[in-house]
Order: sequence, then structure tokens, then C-alpha cells
Amino acid sequence: MSERSEKFVQPTISKFDGHYDFWSMTMENFLRSRELWSLVEDGIPAIRTTQASEVQNKSVEEAKLKDLKVKNFLFQSIDREILETILDKDTSKTIWESMRKKYQGSTKVKRAQLQALRREFELLTMKEGEKIDIFLGRTLTVVNKMKVNGESMEQSTIVSKILRSLTSRFNYVVCSIEELNDLSTMSIDELHGSLLVHEQRLNGYVQEELALKVFQDERPGRGRGLGSSEKDAIEEEEEEEMLSIVLLSSATNVTS
Repeated sequence: MSERSEKFVQPTISKFDGHYDFWSMTMENFLRSRELWSLVEDGIPAIRTTQASEVQNKSVEEAKLKDLKVKNFLFQSIDREILETILDKDTSKTIWESMRKKYQGSTKVKRAQLQALRREFELLTMKEGEKIDIFLGRTLTVVNKMKVNGESMEQSTIVSKILRSLTSRFNYVVCSIEELNDLSTMSIDELHGSLLVHEQRLNGYVQEELALKVFQDERPGRGRGLGSSEKDAIEEEEEEEMLSIVLLSSATNVTS
């Protein structure tokens, strides 16, 4: 008859990463599962009479031994730099109370800051004439602040936010990016590079349009002998023709 051996998986002890509410919840659950939470909550029972029975003394000694186990779990969970700031490490109860006083308040502050940053993120829009680099820099600064305060944000969320916050001159660019890419897998760096290329092409188009206008204004004999309404019609027709050529050239470059 073969012997059966069961492998016991040691539960992972939650490391304190600055978010007290999550850490305290997981550590409390861990200690309750081992029937050790009462030592954190109530502390080691004290003997109040000088003539304590042998049973009472034994019970206290067992509680002290269990408290050493709890302290060991806490020492594994809390980094050395933080432990050095805790003066009273005699019992698990005093260590827990020190952590609560130090970090529970800061968690509330972080939560309030995060709410304000979420609102700032939602209201972010690109300014008229603002460069892509500047706008993305402003956006990612807010995102990084949110992450510091505990926010977990997917890149796809940031990509979608950036696309819907661009100015109207990027409308056809947004449509092109959405049609040619899977936004759920597109990285911020890929979007940044694509927007920079489109921005350069848009700036090139504006320069071509200005050059066209200067060329038309400086043409000798332009509109000579025609009435003002006839000159306006010819100018408008010429501008539309040249504009369609420029747009066609730009669209060809975007899709290539």
C-alpha cells in the first residue's frame, strides 16, 4: 500500500506597499485563518493576581509564543526602513497600532487626491496650437500622479482618452488611427509616434497653403480687367483646385 503525501502550500504574506487599507485587510484575514488575530486585537492576556494558577501561567506563556509567530509574520510583511520607525516592537498589538496611526490617515489623503486627479484627467483637453509632445506630457504627468496614489490604469484607457481630447484639426487623423489600429492593444508610445508624424504632415499642409496664397497674391495681372465678383469667383475656384490637390497628396501620404 503506497503512502499518500499532501503538500501544504504556504499562504503568501502580503507586503506593505503604502496602501494601508488593502494591507490591513489581507493581513487580518491571514492571521484569522491561523487563529492568531485575537493577539493583535486584544493583546497578550495579563495575569492580574500574584497567586496565579499553573494553568493561567501556562496560558500566558502559550499566548506569548503565539505572539512571537504573529510578530514574525509582521516582520516579513513590513520593510526594514519602516520597522526602524516603530519604537515599540514588544508585541504584535503595539506594532499593528503603530502602523495604523502612521498610515491609515495617509490612505485617506491619497484617496482624496486620487478623486481630484481623476477629475483632472477627465477634463484634460488639447489646447489650440498646442504641440503633441506638450499635450501628451501634460496627460502622462497626471496619469503618473494617479498611479502614485494607487490607481491602476490600462494603456488602452489612456490611448482612448488622448484620441478624444485632441483638437478638431486632428479629426481625420483620429478616424485614420481608429480604422487602421486595434486601440485595445495599441501602446502609448505607438500612438505618440503616429501623432507626431500626422502633426508634421499637418504643419506641412499649412505651409503649403500659405505658400499658395502668397503665390496667388503676387501673380502679375491677376484678375486684370475683371469685375470684383468675377475675380472672387476665379480666386475661389483656383484655391479650391489647389486645396484639393494638397489634400489628395496628404491623404495619400497618410495611408502609405
